[in-house]
Amino acid sequence: MNILLAEDDKKLGKLMKYVLEKKGDYHVDWVDNGEDAHHYAVGSTYDVLVLDWMMPRKDGIDVCKSLRAAHYRQAILLLTAKDALQDKILGLDAGADDYLTKPFEMDELLARLRSLTRRNFAPIQAEAVTFGPFMLKRSSRQLFRRGEEIFLSQREYQLLDLFLQNLGHALTRDVILDRVWGVGSEVSNKNVDVTVKMLRDKLEAVQGETMIQSVRGVGYRFEA
Repeated sequence: MNILLAEDDKKLGKLMKYVLEKKGDYHVDWVDNGEDAHHYAVGSTYDVLVLDWMMPRKDGIDVCKSLRAAHYRQAILLLTAKDALQDKILGLDAGADDYLTKPFEMDELLARLRSLTRRNFAPIQAEAVTFGPFMLKRSSRQLFRRGEEIFLSQREYQLLDLFLQNLGHALTRDVILDRVWGVGSEVSNKNVDVTVKMLRDKLEAVQGETMIQSVRGVGYRFEA
């Protein structure tokens, strides 16, 4: 996968390029200003653009707007220290597909990029997905174990579906909050922990083993 990284902080840019190429197995082109970011984006093929909001010569918002106005279709992840809800809305309305506030953990950055690349290239999801003795039906939002239904609340269903789309990958609480409750939601990480516990208890009650693993300092990982 090819990534264009636009970040004017030399120390952070160098670290991100190293981590993305070492841990994420991406090829990364790194520029330090918005004009070069726009030039590289239209002149090459990238799977995801990672744009810092505050850059010299052209900021990330302007780059987003100009690319989308030219019908640029690849995924864009916006990085910024601005964390107010209105700033997130501004970034998304400018054409960004996702939004990550600084400072951030590199594992969360990698998780967000995996999500964006799946969104771009994954086939249409199957109506039903099986894992072990379980089957999740997406159209009716029902979970079955060997034909017997296990009741899930709306949040539990959304959480389980998210885990199944990211099997074996650790998801941070912030990623879960954004995907299940939505960007700008006022709920806290405690809501994530409570919902995870409720889903874990329901699966363990009928299966007798833990599928949702706690990842210290990160969040949760689902192993089927």
